[in-house]
Amino acid sequence: MPLPAPDVPATQRLALDYRTLLDHRGGKRVCGCCGALRPRYKRLVDNIFPEDPEDGLVKANMEKLTFYALSAPEKLDRIGAYLSERLSRDVARHRYGYVCIAMEALDQLLMACHCQSINLFVESFLKMVRKLLESDKPSLQILGTNSFVKFANIEEDTPSYHRSYDFFVSRFSEMCHSSYEDPDIRTNIRMAGIRGLQGVVRKTVNDELQANIWDPQHMDKIVPSLLFNLQSRARMQSRSPSPLQASEKEKESPVELTERCFRELLGRAAYGNIKNAITPVLTHLDNHCLWEGKTFAVRCFKIIMYSIQSQHSHLVIQQLLGHLDANSKNSATVRGGIVEVLLEAAAIAASGSVGPTVLEVFNTLLRQLRLSVDYELTGTYDGGSTNIGTKIIKAHEERQLQEAVIRTIGSFANTLPTYQRSEVMLFILGKIPGLHPTLPPAGSGPDVTRMVQVMLLKSLVQVTAGYENTNMLTAMPSSFLEPLLSLSLTEDPEVRLLVLQILLSLIDRQDNRPKFSDVSIISDISVLKLKVDKCSRQDNLFMKKHGQQLYRHIYMGCKEQSSGREHYQTLFTLLALLSVELANEEVVVDLIRLSLALQDLALSNDEGLPVYNRCAVHALVAAYLNLICQLTTVPAFCQHIHEVIEVRQKESPHLLPEDVFVDAPKLPTSLEKAEGYVLFLQSKITEVLGGSGYNTERLGTPYVPQYTDEDRLSKRKSIGDTISLQVEVESRNSPEKEERTPAEEITFETLKNAIVDSVGMEEAERERRRQVVEKFQKAPFEEIAAHCGARATMLQSKLNQIFEITIRPPPSPSGTISSGYGQTQSRSIPIYEMKFPDLCVY
Repeated sequence: MPLPAPDVPATQRLALDYRTLLDHRGGKRVCGCCGALRPRYKRLVDNIFPEDPEDGLVKANMEKLTFYALSAPEKLDRIGAYLSERLSRDVARHRYGYVCIAMEALDQLLMACHCQSINLFVESFLKMVRKLLESDKPSLQILGTNSFVKFANIEEDTPSYHRSYDFFVSRFSEMCHSSYEDPDIRTNIRMAGIRGLQGVVRKTVNDELQANIWDPQHMDKIVPSLLFNLQSRARMQSRSPSPLQASEKEKESPVELTERCFRELLGRAAYGNIKNAITPVLTHLDNHCLWEGKTFAVRCFKIIMYSIQSQHSHLVIQQLLGHLDANSKNSATVRGGIVEVLLEAAAIAASGSVGPTVLEVFNTLLRQLRLSVDYELTGTYDGGSTNIGTKIIKAHEERQLQEAVIRTIGSFANTLPTYQRSEVMLFILGKIPGLHPTLPPAGSGPDVTRMVQVMLLKSLVQVTAGYENTNMLTAMPSSFLEPLLSLSLTEDPEVRLLVLQILLSLIDRQDNRPKFSDVSIISDISVLKLKVDKCSRQDNLFMKKHGQQLYRHIYMGCKEQSSGREHYQTLFTLLALLSVELANEEVVVDLIRLSLALQDLALSNDEGLPVYNRCAVHALVAAYLNLICQLTTVPAFCQHIHEVIEVRQKESPHLLPEDVFVDAPKLPTSLEKAEGYVLFLQSKITEVLGGSGYNTERLGTPYVPQYTDEDRLSKRKSIGDTISLQVEVESRNSPEKEERTPAEEITFETLKNAIVDSVGMEEAERERRRQVVEKFQKAPFEEIAAHCGARATMLQSKLNQIFEITIRPPPSPSGTISSGYGQTQSRSIPIYEMKFPDLCVY
């Protein structure tokens, strides 16, 4: 009986069993001809592993494997799968020497092969890297990270549509927070995690086919991990290593590596990704209470501002402002930290810090300033919120915050061009409570209103500091100058001083202001090295338009009893700057007349000025006339001024600035009316200046300030009382009032009554003003709107009457026609037949 034919499938199964046996034993450790049954790629892979793993990779066999992979790229995926299988087996058996050899082989194959089949090989490679990262052994984690970093630096020729890096982001972030017991190993693990994150960013940030690394789910892991390692600098410095160890520690420190990685991440951020990159930074600083220390927060945002593209700077500023608003009811230290960061960020970003929404930036800062004032005076963050209102508010912390906000406003203003800074000045001025009747009251009491006024004026001082302008008309238009000067009429000395400082900043264009900081008698002003330019046509127009206003407010400022040493020094600086910056012949004459009027004011006992104020006015006049006489270079004028000053030095030193503007002035108990040679004589000055071509008629006319309704009435307690007079004047000039007021005959008795104000009239005036202000503050919006609407309706009716009189229908060539009811009616003619005047045709 013949033997049956061999079963082919059974033979194949036997060969497979041999292959499996060889796979589990290793190629070089099995003798016989069975090794020839294995695929060639497996034999080549097995040959790269030595019998002793300490001998390392067999380089000759590795070259053969590399040549085979390049010759048969379709085998790359199988080579990768087999290497992955061997590596998993070696990891499970704790044969870490073979694990290192396998990863080295993978790295070399990855660096050598760039073909279309590389994607399948990469999948096997990433699978092995993941296996190493999942291990508990730090050495394997670092080994896997190093291989991933090498892979990340490779530019692939073909894209991958399905590759995911979510695991690697999570695992590397976890390694950045390693808390391994051994500090050296912990440092190595953290540095490996940082390098891994850097590799993920490099691999994915520019590949649109990859998962978007800028998504919040990834940024919320990457950014906090980097910031956590940036904080380690303080901990490292606290150890105080020896100088020999310091250089080694510097190389091994994760801080520099983290900063470099953070800068690289931010430098790759596009316009739409800035928000996702900055939000985790803000959250991290909130969660770890890092705003209060300020140092780390400022350092973080310095790195951010220097790393991102300059055209994206305003996006960071906007996020910081929004975060400041979100923390408006947090402690002053937290808000102060955010403001300090804003201050530093604005200085770095320069012109790109504000962006398109200029006024919104300043509106946010002014709102925070207002809230801080309310918190300081009320003692609570929110009266209606019990859980927040229980916080203890420290007044000194709120003061520090307010000063920081004011500095930040100035820092932002310094980045703006001149025209935008002018808009910001008007914007801040419009925010001052009490300055405009339409604004709501600043708070529950006058203290809140006054403090908000002071803070906003301090902000305005910061904005105007360093303001460069060439045209005074555009720098100080009427809409800005008139409200600003009205603030100088309040009784609050701090408000008046701030207004004067704002004026000095705007008028000083040649940086002469510091040269007049010390009020003294200078025999030769050439030592001051003043910069004097010829007065331009625009400056002449400005002084013609606003000069009298400035003179009057200088006069009123000297007249205030609450003015102190700093006020008079600032007023002297203002007079000096007007003489240097804006003086022509007419202005010089007016300033001299003003100085002599101030001397008469100091001589008068009717104003009730204290002795110090009267002596200060005399000293101010002496210092200013000594300056102006040398600027005019009229010898006779200078001689008269110097003669009076010499007499005062001998007989009345308390009338000179050297004895008045000092810490302990030596003044008489009472000031007798000065006479004779200690006074500057208007007749003498008129005579000597008239000989040099000055207007003697104007010089001989004493200066009398042009009083207005603001000055005629009683003393002003606040800005709100001063500006309420404007409402009174408007109501007095309304059409309803005009219709009721009959024409009054002007007689001697009328003039006498107008000059002598009785107490009853003042009481009536004060009550009426109070009612007008109360109406605009408390009346409902509908009532005010109806009042304004009635005035608008009356104006429209008047216009309609004028139009009916002036505009008539054109005459008809055919005369008139009769209507059916016996009325005449103009016949309409076509428009092309009408005859228009020549001025209406173009």
